[in-house]
Amino acid sequence: MLGTVRTLWRYPVKSMLGEELAEADVTRRGLRHDRRIALVHRETGKIASAKNPRLWRDLLTLSATVGDAGEAGATGAGEPPVRIALPDGRTLLATDEKADAILSALLGAPVRVAHTPPPGATLERSKPEEVLAAGIDAEVGHDETEIGTGAPDGTFFDFAPLHLITSATLAHIAELSPRGTVEVERYRPNIIVSVPTEPPTPGAPTPSPAFPENAWVGRHLHIGDELTLHILATTPRCAIPTLAHGPLPRDTHALRVPATHNRVEPHPGMGPQPCAGVYARVVRPGHVRQGDPVRLGETASTGSDLN
Repeated sequence: MLGTVRTLWRYPVKSMLGEELAEADVTRRGLRHDRRIALVHRETGKIASAKNPRLWRDLLTLSATVGDAGEAGATGAGEPPVRIALPDGRTLLATDEKADAILSALLGAPVRVAHTPPPGATLERSKPEEVLAAGIDAEVGHDETEIGTGAPDGTFFDFAPLHLITSATLAHIAELSPRGTVEVERYRPNIIVSVPTEPPTPGAPTPSPAFPENAWVGRHLHIGDELTLHILATTPRCAIPTLAHGPLPRDTHALRVPATHNRVEPHPGMGPQPCAGVYARVVRPGHVRQGDPVRLGETASTGSDLN
């Protein structure tokens, strides 16, 4: 056994703060209700993402949670309502007819709540090390990237439907950070895997190396009794981990540490990038809960996760 599921997170509205879960269903579209909604700029048609912190970092002052299907605000398709908590303590249903106007005023840009992405949807990803050098208010270079190229159609994921990170990676970043800690929320994973990090006692699992997820790429990962994932790539980190997240302060070392100690190439042609965690595609859906065993499986064959 590789480890166990420490906890789960989902983010019902893209780039807003999310909610921790004890258990969840995982479909081929990821954790149920994860990134179900996004904000779209009404003039440019681009997805609002804190990956461009100069424009969109205030998304991280908002948080989103999923209600029950029987509550007011549920969609006509029977989907439970998404509630958005505003900085002043008010809450707003994503389906509220005033939502677009209220969110536009808060963010200082004309946005609309979108339940499906526009055709060819893109977002702006500021070059993270330029953000480190120039600051979050500076106009720095950016890449315009198409979303969801590793995910099912009609989703708002940056790349793939699931993002995982281990306790070993978080502990190593914390150890190398001047703060001596780093918060998991900064990396916005869906599944946090607890792996051994202490010196082994007789019969105990061998401690994991720093950034152990790097070695999972191309393999299957089995979680609990049902869920099987195909690990597609290491996760290149943008500027988001450095930003304030609700009450959490800015922390540039959340990016500086991976930039110094874990530069790997996530995809051919990208060149080495600061990475922490991995992206995954769902091979076999299933229910997952805290404490479920996590096992590293066989190398994934071409097309094996597309059936």
